[in-house]
Amino acid sequence: MSQIDFGGTLEEVITSEEFSLEKAREVLKDEIIAVLGYGVQGPGQALNMKDNGFNVIVGQREGTASWDKAVTDGFVPGQTLFPIEEAARKATVLQNLLSDAGQTATWPVIKECLNEGDALYFSHGFSVVYRDQTQIVPPGNVDVVLVAPKGSGRSVRKNFLDGSGINSSFAIHQDFTGRAKERTIALGIAIGSGYLFHTTFENEVYSDLTGERGVLMGCLAGVMEAQYNLLRKHGHSPSESFNETVEELTQSLIRLVAENGMDWMFGNCSTTAQRGALDWAPKFRDAVLPVFDNLYAAVKSGAETRRVLDVNSAPDYREKLQKELDEIKNTEMWQTGAAVRALRPENRNR
Repeated sequence: MSQIDFGGTLEEVITSEEFSLEKAREVLKDEIIAVLGYGVQGPGQALNMKDNGFNVIVGQREGTASWDKAVTDGFVPGQTLFPIEEAARKATVLQNLLSDAGQTATWPVIKECLNEGDALYFSHGFSVVYRDQTQIVPPGNVDVVLVAPKGSGRSVRKNFLDGSGINSSFAIHQDFTGRAKERTIALGIAIGSGYLFHTTFENEVYSDLTGERGVLMGCLAGVMEAQYNLLRKHGHSPSESFNETVEELTQSLIRLVAENGMDWMFGNCSTTAQRGALDWAPKFRDAVLPVFDNLYAAVKSGAETRRVLDVNSAPDYREKLQKELDEIKNTEMWQTGAAVRALRPENRNR
Protein backbone atom coordinates (compact mmCIF):
# COMPACT_ATOMS: atom_id res chain seq x y z
CA MET A 1 0.00 0.00 0.00
CA SER A 2 1.57 3.24 -1.16
CA GLN A 3 1.49 6.90 -0.28
CA ILE A 4 1.30 8.72 -3.61
CA ASP A 5 1.98 12.43 -3.98
CA PHE A 6 -0.90 14.04 -5.89
CA GLY A 7 0.06 17.65 -6.46
CA GLY A 8 1.62 17.98 -3.00
CA THR A 9 -1.01 15.94 -1.16
CA LEU A 10 -0.16 12.42 -0.03
CA GLU A 11 -2.94 9.88 -0.58
CA GLU A 12 -3.22 6.18 0.16
CA VAL A 13 -3.36 4.06 -2.99
CA ILE A 14 -3.49 0.27 -3.27
CA THR A 15 -2.48 -1.30 -6.58
CA SER A 16 -3.26 -4.76 -7.89
CA GLU A 17 0.48 -5.52 -7.75
CA GLU A 18 0.61 -4.75 -4.01
CA PHE A 19 -2.64 -6.56 -3.18
CA SER A 20 -2.70 -9.46 -5.62
CA LEU A 21 -5.66 -11.40 -6.94
CA GLU A 22 -4.31 -14.46 -5.12
CA LYS A 23 -4.34 -12.53 -1.84
CA ALA A 24 -7.90 -11.35 -2.52
CA ARG A 25 -8.98 -14.95 -3.11
CA GLU A 26 -7.43 -15.97 0.20
CA VAL A 27 -9.14 -13.14 2.08
CA LEU A 28 -12.56 -13.95 0.57
CA LYS A 29 -12.26 -17.76 0.35
CA ASP A 30 -15.00 -18.37 2.92
CA GLU A 31 -17.34 -15.62 1.70
CA ILE A 32 -20.50 -15.92 -0.37
CA ILE A 33 -20.81 -12.67 -2.30
CA ALA A 34 -24.31 -11.68 -3.41
CA VAL A 35 -24.61 -9.00 -6.07
CA LEU A 36 -28.03 -7.49 -5.44
CA GLY A 37 -29.26 -5.83 -8.59
CA TYR A 38 -28.22 -6.73 -12.13
CA GLY A 39 -28.79 -3.38 -13.78
CA VAL A 40 -25.95 -0.87 -14.24
CA GLN A 41 -23.01 -1.92 -12.03
CA GLY A 42 -24.22 -5.42 -11.23
CA PRO A 43 -23.29 -7.27 -14.45
CA GLY A 44 -19.73 -5.97 -14.66
CA GLN A 45 -18.88 -6.56 -11.03
CA ALA A 46 -20.59 -9.96 -10.85
CA LEU A 47 -19.06 -11.30 -14.06
CA ASN A 48 -15.58 -10.05 -13.17
CA MET A 49 -15.75 -11.76 -9.76
CA LYS A 50 -17.11 -14.92 -11.37
CA ASP A 51 -14.28 -14.96 -13.92
CA ASN A 52 -11.76 -14.27 -11.14
CA GLY A 53 -12.88 -17.37 -9.27
CA PHE A 54 -14.91 -15.92 -6.39
CA ASN A 55 -18.07 -17.46 -4.93
CA VAL A 56 -20.59 -15.02 -6.36
CA ILE A 57 -24.36 -15.22 -6.69
CA VAL A 58 -26.85 -12.71 -8.08
CA GLY A 59 -30.04 -11.41 -6.52
CA GLN A 60 -32.54 -9.92 -8.94
CA ARG A 61 -36.30 -9.58 -9.16
CA GLU A 62 -37.76 -12.40 -11.23
CA GLY A 63 -39.62 -11.70 -14.45
CA THR A 64 -37.49 -8.69 -15.36
CA ALA A 65 -35.17 -7.98 -18.27
CA SER A 66 -32.28 -7.89 -15.78
CA TRP A 67 -33.14 -11.41 -14.58
CA ASP A 68 -33.13 -12.61 -18.18
CA LYS A 69 -29.79 -10.87 -18.80
CA ALA A 70 -28.27 -12.62 -15.78
CA VAL A 71 -29.42 -15.96 -17.20
CA THR A 72 -27.94 -15.09 -20.59
CA ASP A 73 -24.69 -14.16 -18.85
CA GLY A 74 -24.44 -17.63 -17.31
CA PHE A 75 -26.03 -17.30 -13.88
CA VAL A 76 -28.28 -20.28 -13.18
CA PRO A 77 -31.65 -19.88 -11.43
CA GLY A 78 -31.68 -21.78 -8.18
CA GLN A 79 -27.89 -22.19 -8.19
CA THR A 80 -26.24 -18.82 -8.72
CA LEU A 81 -29.29 -16.64 -9.45
CA PHE A 82 -32.03 -16.01 -6.89
CA PRO A 83 -34.71 -13.50 -5.95
CA ILE A 84 -33.19 -10.58 -4.04
CA GLU A 85 -34.21 -11.66 -0.53
CA GLU A 86 -33.08 -15.26 -1.02
CA ALA A 87 -29.69 -14.19 -2.35
CA ALA A 88 -29.25 -11.75 0.53
CA ARG A 89 -29.98 -14.47 3.10
CA LYS A 90 -27.38 -16.79 1.56
CA ALA A 91 -24.60 -14.20 1.49
CA THR A 92 -21.91 -13.08 3.90
CA VAL A 93 -21.10 -10.09 1.65
CA LEU A 94 -24.16 -8.23 0.39
CA GLN A 95 -23.21 -6.01 -2.53
CA ASN A 96 -26.15 -3.61 -2.73
CA LEU A 97 -25.97 -2.49 -6.36
CA LEU A 98 -29.64 -1.71 -6.80
CA SER A 99 -30.55 1.79 -7.93
CA ASP A 100 -30.58 4.40 -5.19
CA ALA A 101 -34.38 4.41 -5.21
CA GLY A 102 -34.37 0.59 -5.30
CA GLN A 103 -32.08 0.45 -2.28
CA THR A 104 -34.50 2.61 -0.33
CA ALA A 105 -37.50 0.50 -1.33
CA THR A 106 -35.88 -2.85 -0.47
CA TRP A 107 -33.99 -1.85 2.67
CA PRO A 108 -36.52 -3.25 5.17
CA VAL A 109 -36.15 -6.69 3.52
CA ILE A 110 -32.37 -6.57 3.09
CA LYS A 111 -31.81 -5.36 6.66
CA GLU A 112 -33.50 -8.49 7.98
CA CYS A 113 -31.10 -10.66 5.96
CA LEU A 114 -27.96 -9.29 7.61
CA ASN A 115 -26.22 -11.52 10.14
CA GLU A 116 -23.56 -10.53 12.64
CA GLY A 117 -20.19 -10.19 10.92
CA ASP A 118 -21.60 -9.82 7.40
CA ALA A 119 -20.32 -7.08 5.12
CA LEU A 120 -22.76 -4.62 3.57
CA TYR A 121 -21.12 -3.23 0.43
CA PHE A 122 -22.08 -0.24 -1.68
CA SER A 123 -20.64 1.30 -4.82
CA HIS A 124 -22.06 4.71 -3.98
CA GLY A 125 -22.31 6.58 -0.69
CA PHE A 126 -25.82 7.85 -1.47
CA SER A 127 -27.96 5.59 0.72
CA VAL A 128 -25.83 5.82 3.86
CA VAL A 129 -24.91 9.52 3.65
CA TYR A 130 -28.48 10.64 2.98
CA ARG A 131 -29.93 8.28 5.58
CA ASP A 132 -32.48 10.89 6.65
CA GLN A 133 -34.09 10.50 3.24
CA THR A 134 -33.42 6.83 2.53
CA GLN A 135 -33.93 5.50 6.09
CA ILE A 136 -30.95 3.17 5.48
CA VAL A 137 -29.22 2.87 8.84
CA PRO A 138 -27.12 -0.33 8.94
CA PRO A 139 -27.08 -2.32 12.19
CA GLY A 140 -23.97 -1.98 14.32
CA ASN A 141 -22.87 -5.62 14.06
CA VAL A 142 -21.83 -5.64 10.37
CA ASP A 143 -19.05 -4.12 8.30
CA VAL A 144 -20.27 -1.29 6.06
CA VAL A 145 -17.91 -0.65 3.15
CA LEU A 146 -17.70 0.92 -0.28
CA VAL A 147 -15.89 0.23 -3.54
CA ALA A 148 -16.84 2.75 -6.22
CA PRO A 149 -15.48 2.12 -9.74
CA LYS A 150 -14.72 5.37 -11.55
CA GLY A 151 -16.65 4.39 -14.63
CA SER A 152 -19.86 2.87 -15.88
CA GLY A 153 -20.71 -0.78 -15.38
CA ARG A 154 -19.88 -1.34 -19.04
CA SER A 155 -16.41 0.12 -18.49
CA VAL A 156 -15.88 -2.12 -15.44
CA ARG A 157 -16.42 -5.15 -17.66
CA LYS A 158 -14.73 -3.85 -20.83
CA ASN A 159 -11.59 -2.77 -18.97
CA PHE A 160 -11.45 -6.15 -17.23
CA LEU A 161 -11.68 -8.02 -20.50
CA ASP A 162 -8.98 -5.95 -22.19
CA GLY A 163 -6.70 -6.30 -19.16
CA SER A 164 -6.48 -2.62 -18.24
CA GLY A 165 -8.65 -2.68 -15.12
CA ILE A 166 -10.50 0.34 -13.74
CA ASN A 167 -9.56 2.64 -10.90
CA SER A 168 -11.91 2.67 -7.90
CA SER A 169 -12.28 4.50 -4.63
CA PHE A 170 -12.81 2.64 -1.36
CA ALA A 171 -14.13 3.63 2.05
CA ILE A 172 -14.94 2.08 5.41
CA HIS A 173 -18.05 3.42 7.14
CA GLN A 174 -18.19 0.81 9.88
CA ASP A 175 -15.60 -1.80 10.92
CA PHE A 176 -17.33 -4.32 13.18
CA THR A 177 -15.14 -7.33 12.44
CA GLY A 178 -11.77 -5.60 12.45
CA ARG A 179 -11.33 -7.00 8.93
CA ALA A 180 -13.37 -4.41 7.04
CA LYS A 181 -10.45 -2.77 5.24
CA GLU A 182 -8.92 -6.08 4.17
CA ARG A 183 -12.30 -7.30 2.93
CA THR A 184 -12.93 -4.07 1.07
CA ILE A 185 -9.61 -4.03 -0.75
CA ALA A 186 -10.01 -7.71 -1.63
CA LEU A 187 -13.46 -6.98 -3.06
CA GLY A 188 -12.03 -4.05 -5.04
CA ILE A 189 -9.41 -6.31 -6.58
CA ALA A 190 -12.01 -9.03 -7.16
CA ILE A 191 -14.20 -6.75 -9.28
CA GLY A 192 -11.22 -5.80 -11.48
CA SER A 193 -9.80 -2.60 -10.02
CA GLY A 194 -6.31 -1.75 -11.25
CA TYR A 195 -5.83 0.46 -8.23
CA LEU A 196 -7.92 1.78 -5.34
CA PHE A 197 -7.69 5.15 -3.61
CA HIS A 198 -9.05 5.98 -0.19
CA THR A 199 -12.05 8.23 0.39
CA THR A 200 -15.04 8.51 2.71
CA PHE A 201 -18.69 7.75 2.03
CA GLU A 202 -19.40 11.49 2.23
CA ASN A 203 -16.63 12.59 -0.09
CA GLU A 204 -17.46 9.85 -2.60
CA VAL A 205 -21.09 10.82 -2.94
CA TYR A 206 -20.47 14.58 -2.96
CA SER A 207 -17.80 14.31 -5.67
CA ASP A 208 -19.74 11.71 -7.66
CA LEU A 209 -23.03 13.61 -7.75
CA THR A 210 -21.21 16.84 -8.61
CA GLY A 211 -19.10 15.15 -11.29
CA GLU A 212 -21.92 13.41 -13.11
CA ARG A 213 -24.07 16.54 -13.10
CA GLY A 214 -21.02 18.59 -14.05
CA VAL A 215 -18.08 17.85 -16.33
CA LEU A 216 -18.73 14.14 -16.79
CA MET A 217 -22.27 14.37 -18.18
CA GLY A 218 -24.56 17.32 -17.48
CA CYS A 219 -22.16 20.18 -18.14
CA LEU A 220 -20.58 18.36 -21.07
CA ALA A 221 -23.94 17.75 -22.74
CA GLY A 222 -25.07 21.33 -22.15
CA VAL A 223 -21.85 22.90 -23.45
CA MET A 224 -21.86 20.68 -26.53
CA GLU A 225 -25.44 21.67 -27.29
CA ALA A 226 -24.64 25.36 -26.85
CA GLN A 227 -21.68 25.26 -29.23
CA TYR A 228 -23.49 23.15 -31.83
CA ASN A 229 -26.49 25.49 -31.82
CA LEU A 230 -24.23 28.54 -32.08
CA LEU A 231 -22.45 27.15 -35.13
CA ARG A 232 -25.73 26.21 -36.78
CA LYS A 233 -27.11 29.70 -36.10
CA HIS A 234 -24.16 31.12 -38.01
CA GLY A 235 -24.76 28.94 -41.05
CA HIS A 236 -22.42 26.01 -40.47
CA SER A 237 -23.69 22.66 -41.72
CA PRO A 238 -24.87 19.96 -39.30
CA SER A 239 -21.89 17.71 -40.04
CA GLU A 240 -19.36 20.52 -39.62
CA SER A 241 -21.00 21.69 -36.39
CA PHE A 242 -21.03 18.17 -34.96
CA ASN A 243 -17.49 17.35 -36.00
CA GLU A 244 -16.12 20.54 -34.44
CA THR A 245 -18.16 20.04 -31.27
CA VAL A 246 -18.22 16.31 -30.53
CA GLU A 247 -16.33 14.12 -32.99
CA GLU A 248 -12.93 15.76 -32.71
CA LEU A 249 -13.20 15.86 -28.93
CA THR A 250 -14.23 12.23 -28.45
CA GLN A 251 -12.19 10.66 -31.23
CA SER A 252 -8.96 12.60 -30.88
CA LEU A 253 -8.35 15.29 -28.29
CA ILE A 254 -9.74 13.66 -25.15
CA ARG A 255 -7.58 10.61 -25.82
CA LEU A 256 -4.49 12.83 -25.82
CA VAL A 257 -5.56 14.38 -22.53
CA ALA A 258 -6.10 10.91 -21.05
CA GLU A 259 -2.67 9.74 -22.18
CA ASN A 260 -0.53 12.76 -21.31
CA GLY A 261 -2.49 15.58 -19.67
CA MET A 262 -4.01 18.86 -20.82
CA ASP A 263 -0.66 20.67 -20.99
CA TRP A 264 0.72 18.03 -23.35
CA MET A 265 -2.35 18.20 -25.55
CA PHE A 266 -2.10 22.01 -25.71
CA GLY A 267 1.60 21.66 -26.50
CA ASN A 268 0.96 19.28 -29.39
CA CYS A 269 -1.72 21.12 -31.33
CA SER A 270 -1.39 24.07 -33.68
CA THR A 271 -0.10 27.34 -32.30
CA THR A 272 -3.42 28.95 -33.22
CA ALA A 273 -5.34 26.37 -31.20
CA GLN A 274 -2.88 26.71 -28.31
CA ARG A 275 -3.30 30.46 -28.05
CA GLY A 276 -7.08 30.33 -28.27
CA ALA A 277 -7.42 27.54 -25.72
CA LEU A 278 -5.07 29.19 -23.23
CA ASP A 279 -6.86 32.53 -23.55
CA TRP A 280 -10.42 31.24 -23.43
CA ALA A 281 -10.15 28.47 -20.82
CA PRO A 282 -10.12 30.94 -17.89
CA LYS A 283 -13.16 32.73 -19.29
CA PHE A 284 -15.15 29.49 -19.35
CA ARG A 285 -13.82 28.54 -15.89
CA ASP A 286 -14.95 31.82 -14.39
CA ALA A 287 -18.29 31.76 -16.21
CA VAL A 288 -19.33 28.32 -14.95
CA LEU A 289 -17.91 28.55 -11.42
CA PRO A 290 -21.12 30.07 -9.97
CA VAL A 291 -23.11 27.18 -11.50
CA PHE A 292 -20.75 24.67 -9.89
CA ASP A 293 -21.05 26.48 -6.54
CA ASN A 294 -24.83 26.11 -6.73
CA LEU A 295 -24.52 22.49 -7.81
CA TYR A 296 -22.22 21.49 -4.94
CA ALA A 297 -24.45 23.26 -2.42
CA ALA A 298 -27.49 21.40 -3.76
CA VAL A 299 -25.64 18.08 -3.52
CA LYS A 300 -24.40 18.66 0.02
CA SER A 301 -27.76 19.91 1.29
CA GLY A 302 -29.58 16.83 -0.02
CA ALA A 303 -31.72 18.77 -2.49
CA GLU A 304 -30.36 16.74 -5.42
CA THR A 305 -30.99 13.41 -3.69
CA ARG A 306 -34.53 14.38 -2.74
CA ARG A 307 -35.25 14.99 -6.42
CA VAL A 308 -33.63 11.69 -7.42
CA LEU A 309 -35.68 9.70 -4.91
CA ASP A 310 -38.91 11.52 -5.74
CA VAL A 311 -38.62 11.24 -9.52
CA ASN A 312 -37.05 7.79 -9.73
CA SER A 313 -39.60 6.25 -7.37
CA ALA A 314 -42.57 7.25 -9.51
CA PRO A 315 -44.40 4.27 -11.05
CA ASP A 316 -44.13 5.78 -14.54
CA TYR A 317 -40.46 6.73 -14.19
CA ARG A 318 -39.23 4.43 -16.97
CA GLU A 319 -41.76 5.80 -19.46
CA LYS A 320 -40.93 9.41 -18.62
CA LEU A 321 -37.20 8.69 -18.78
CA GLN A 322 -37.52 7.14 -22.23
CA LYS A 323 -39.43 10.21 -23.43
CA GLU A 324 -36.60 12.48 -22.23
CA LEU A 325 -33.94 10.29 -23.83
CA ASP A 326 -35.87 10.15 -27.10
CA GLU A 327 -36.08 13.95 -27.15
CA ILE A 328 -32.27 14.10 -27.00
CA LYS A 329 -31.85 11.32 -29.55
CA ASN A 330 -34.16 13.04 -32.00
CA THR A 331 -32.50 16.46 -31.92
CA GLU A 332 -30.69 17.47 -35.08
CA MET A 333 -27.38 17.40 -33.22
CA TRP A 334 -27.58 13.76 -32.17
CA GLN A 335 -29.26 12.61 -35.37
CA THR A 336 -26.25 14.14 -37.10
CA GLY A 337 -24.06 12.27 -34.62
CA ALA A 338 -25.62 8.97 -35.62
CA ALA A 339 -24.90 9.72 -39.27
CA VAL A 340 -21.31 10.73 -38.50
CA ARG A 341 -20.68 7.58 -36.43
CA ALA A 342 -21.98 5.46 -39.30
CA LEU A 343 -19.23 6.94 -41.50
CA ARG A 344 -16.41 5.71 -39.27
CA PRO A 345 -14.41 2.98 -41.04
CA GLU A 346 -15.17 0.34 -38.41
CA ASN A 347 -18.91 0.95 -38.90
CA ARG A 348 -18.86 1.22 -42.70
CA ASN A 349 -17.38 -2.26 -42.96
CA ARG A 350 -20.03 -3.99 -40.89
